[in-house]
Amino acid sequence: MTDTIRHILINATTTLLLLVAAHTTLWGHATTMPFAPGEKLEYVLRWENVPAGSASLEVLPITDIDGEKAYHFVMTVRSNRFIDMFYKVRDRIDAFSDIKMTRSLQYRKKQHEGRHKRDEVVLFDWQNNLAHYTNFGEKKEPISLEEGSFDPLSAFYFTRTTPFEAGNEIQRPVTDGKKNVIGRLTIRDRETITLQDGRSFDTYRVEPEMRHIGGVFKESDGARIELWLTADDRRIPVRIRSKVVIGYFIGELVSAEGEH
Repeated sequence: MTDTIRHILINATTTLLLLVAAHTTLWGHATTMPFAPGEKLEYVLRWENVPAGSASLEVLPITDIDGEKAYHFVMTVRSNRFIDMFYKVRDRIDAFSDIKMTRSLQYRKKQHEGRHKRDEVVLFDWQNNLAHYTNFGEKKEPISLEEGSFDPLSAFYFTRTTPFEAGNEIQRPVTDGKKNVIGRLTIRDRETITLQDGRSFDTYRVEPEMRHIGGVFKESDGARIELWLTADDRRIPVRIRSKVVIGYFIGELVSAEGEH
């Protein structure tokens, strides 16, 4: 039972972090951003039909990183009281990108999952094209940056600035400070979906590439992740679903503040 609960929440957290990618025209994006400070998206997380927790995505006020104006994005994931008894999750990610959405500037991740804790910081040194990673202050050897690299959370927000068309593949360099990958996502189809609360949305169904994903996904034959993002200019994720050997994890939008 405890192992199953642990997989559920790791699955949930990993799935939310896979909202990464960009258009096949790597450097093309909208001049008017589909998000702004004050936007907050809240989600309910379920394992099949069992409530498991909640998550949120938020755009905080424009800030300053080493003299450069920056967007400040925040993602939180929290298990509910029942799940806490088996595997408590309290995760928060703060990501900062330049206001033109061309690259990341800083990435911070505080992770508390069961007995596992991390306090990661990634500093993006674009003058020397290096990413500097620390965990609880312990440094790793810097890694080289690819041009236009994003952290995983900023990459999701960059994705929202790109046009969608069924059949397109989306890609972008992504780094967590420990390794570099090309995040890839395929736009499968345009669909109208209805959430558990009865609301319907016109969406695009998309699937990220699974090649760089480990953990419970790597252990499962036929594992897949699907996301449904609104087909309007805001491209808000309204449903997230992943399939692994122990079943389905689902996240659905329950509220959206700061719409513009």
